[in-house]
Amino acid sequence: MSGVEVGISIGRVDEIPVGEGRTFAVDGRQIAVFRLRDGSLRAIDAVCPHRGGPLADGLADEAVVVCPLHGYSFDMVTGTEVSGSSLSIASHPVEAVHGTIRLTL
Repeated sequence: MSGVEVGISIGRVDEIPVGEGRTFAVDGRQIAVFRLRDGSLRAIDAVCPHRGGPLADGLADEAVVVCPLHGYSFDMVTGTEVSGSSLSIASHPVEAVHGTIRLTL
């Protein structure tokens, strides 16, 4: 069914400590999922477009993740790099359903 978005179960919410991110392999892509301190989830591409840094290992707050290699910061809702560079990543709809992480690509 082309053009239809389907939620994919990718893991358990309790696999991600509060305030941290984890990388999941989804349909041949690496997706970083963050469990924010308020309990909500954010999902973004897991690889920094600058030099391939692992974004799930970066520092994150409620809005931004900082790449651990060179410090580029990405808005986890829009995917734009916050300093105004031309770098960007994809963000993905994600939710917790009965303790399971459901991602839409």
